[in-house]
Amino acid sequence: MDAIIEKDLKKEKPNLEVFSSTLEDLAHYDKSIIVVTSDSRGSGKLVPFGRKYPQQIVEIGIAEQNLVGVSAGLASTGKKVFTVSPACFLTARSLEQIKNDVAYSDNPVNLIGISAGVSYGALGTTHHSLHDFAALRAIHNMIVVAPADNWETEEAIRLAARINHPTYIRFGKKPMPFLQPASKSKFEFGKGRVVKEGKDMVIIGTGETVYPALIAARKLEKEYRINATVVSMHTIKPLDYELLSGLASMNCPILTVEEHSIYGGLGEACASFLMEQGNHNPFKLMGIPDEYTVTGSQLEIFGHYGISEDGITKSALTLLKKV
Repeated sequence: MDAIIEKDLKKEKPNLEVFSSTLEDLAHYDKSIIVVTSDSRGSGKLVPFGRKYPQQIVEIGIAEQNLVGVSAGLASTGKKVFTVSPACFLTARSLEQIKNDVAYSDNPVNLIGISAGVSYGALGTTHHSLHDFAALRAIHNMIVVAPADNWETEEAIRLAARINHPTYIRFGKKPMPFLQPASKSKFEFGKGRVVKEGKDMVIIGTGETVYPALIAARKLEKEYRINATVVSMHTIKPLDYELLSGLASMNCPILTVEEHSIYGGLGEACASFLMEQGNHNPFKLMGIPDEYTVTGSQLEIFGHYGISEDGITKSALTLLKKV
């Protein structure tokens, strides 16, 4: 069944390509937009941007701490800065600079973590960013975002360019399909997006886990007559507490799915809020367990840890006590 996902994904672009083309469009009208990279022009899909706007891109080289420091300095002068680097290095090597130079100093840098989660596949644990939600959620004054599809990506970049606030946006590498929302919705940081409505259970995903969650929900409906609500919780911080409260009031099981450690990410953020509010919905958190990941492609790693159509379906049935 997971082959369906591979087939559908070929229809759309990687979010990174949409990020780059959106930035090109914005830079045409706004010369204050500056891209700063750590030898990530190619992997960040920024070669066309650099050719078109050579005066609006700065190459720091493989020096992530300098990358963030320079970005903060540019932002302090009024530049709209997009700082592009592999998520695993950006949010680990330069965490102190993110904390102090960006967040504490309130410099509106847009940190773009590329090849996030387990996108680097066979390069292994050293190149996976399964800590970034947890680390940056703990830093005051930081918005944390993981777009699920091309539409959310474009909207997130356009919004980030307008609001002048420290922001972290993470992207994977594979093509992502357009997720038709259940109702017309405006994109806002801190407001989740319902992509499918149902009454029997709730599946909350973020980033590239939303699509397999949606495919699993369709399978549950077709094969088991279980109607699930599917949510793209694209903003991890601030979390959409209003939406969460509404979902919990349906009095049905809640399943969260993320390409991140089970510690400190989407699932724990949802669980702590629901517990504090006195909700008692059956709840399961799906993510990467506390271990060094297996080696393989992103899809193979997803499959191994159950973050796949079949894995999510099985976890949903277990939560519903159907197996």
